Amino acid sequence: MPTATASSRRAAGRWSSTTMFVLATGGAAIGFNNFWQFPGLVAGQGGAAFLILYVFGLLIIGLPLMLAQIAMGRRAHQSPVHGFMRLAAVHRADPNWFWLGWVCVVSSTLILASLSVMAGWAMAYFLRAASGTLKGLTADALGSVFTQLVNDPEKQLFWYTFFIGLTVAVSAGGLRGGIERFVRWATPLVLVLLVGLLVYAGVVGDLPGALGKVLAPDFTRLSAGSLQQILAHVFFSLSLGVGFVFCYSAYMPDTVLPSRAALGVVAIDAGVSVFAAIAILAILAGGEVEAANGPALFFQALPLAFDHLPAGRLAMSTFFIMIVLVALLAAVAMLEPLTAWLVERFEYSRVRAALISGGVLWVLGLSMMLSFNAWQFSFPFFNEVRKFGLFDAAQLLTTQVLLPLTGLLMAVFAGWIMRPDEMRNTLALRSPCSFDVWLWLTRLFVPLYLLVLLFSLPGLLA
Repeated sequence: MPTATASSRRAAGRWSSTTMFVLATGGAAIGFNNFWQFPGLVAGQGGAAFLILYVFGLLIIGLPLMLAQIAMGRRAHQSPVHGFMRLAAVHRADPNWFWLGWVCVVSSTLILASLSVMAGWAMAYFLRAASGTLKGLTADALGSVFTQLVNDPEKQLFWYTFFIGLTVAVSAGGLRGGIERFVRWATPLVLVLLVGLLVYAGVVGDLPGALGKVLAPDFTRLSAGSLQQILAHVFFSLSLGVGFVFCYSAYMPDTVLPSRAALGVVAIDAGVSVFAAIAILAILAGGEVEAANGPALFFQALPLAFDHLPAGRLAMSTFFIMIVLVALLAAVAMLEPLTAWLVERFEYSRVRAALISGGVLWVLGLSMMLSFNAWQFSFPFFNEVRKFGLFDAAQLLTTQVLLPLTGLLMAVFAGWIMRPDEMRNTLALRSPCSFDVWLWLTRLFVPLYLLVLLFSLPGLLA
């Protein structure tokens, strides 16, 4: 398989600064799980006791694997497919390692297809919130609104296509003219909107109660599976099994210090998780609505809680704007591995590559969107029945197999295939102690944990 030409590598460009890399990667790492899963986890499993283990997980799993992917991407200067080809050749490893790059591309595209469907829901709900359509509805009525939306392929198709169009438009502008220009204002705006919701929750919600649930330690509520759930959240919330960290790191300037960049990304992701948990729990308690997880939190529980609070219509609209921006930041990043490969492999223009990537994504996601209506079918998965056909199948394939497998193989490649002296220079970890800690965490602990995660996920997520 041919490698990328020098001209295509130069065309990719470089981030303008460390800040831009952190904003782009950190913004992309913020995902729906930070909003619709983390609040329930921290409130239900001991508050600060959970947070202590969460920080521990970030340090021993999140940070080492993030540094490994940054170092590999920085050395490769290419998309994951060509990047692993190049790294394998340089280090005289088995050339079949390039398949790891393809797994990154497939994982990113599958996740992006399902994300685009859910982002379409959020866009539709922003319009409903802003227009007052959701005002005064009961819990049952809100459930009916959501059911009607997902059962209507024409409405879903409009919002789904619109979201993919926005993603392609940003990607088509290239690194500086598209992604960087978007990230420069979108990531800070997400953080500002989140702080605004936190202030709102403090004024009209039950902030003391939420702070108690999040910051008061209760070690008796930690179960045997708590550590596994925490480390699984660390892995998935940082998107460590997806190729965009590798891809974005390929654009990293030589002046960027990888350790500082990785810490910045981890800090953004963790900070958003904690602040979102406090704000959401305070709003739910203030509106006297029971907590929920997943889509039920976004599209039923929170709209009901907002409706019970002063200025709820404005706050609800703000929340859905923030969620759409979160989805778009992730979508732009997840489209990059495929788009970059098309530019490198065929020397397409950036616009053409982005349009082709968007077309592939649209067709793939269409089958997932129709899984909620015309193409719906059920299948058993361990102790439950999955009802949404290809949508559920794609999510299970990525979360249960592809993502942990990709993370595992990346850790093995970084720890055992890449030369230690090269990794030391790339990571710029001058302290021998800090480099040795990173190296052996990456070589032994991270792969062992991901191997355990690979086999325990069916029980955790079923």
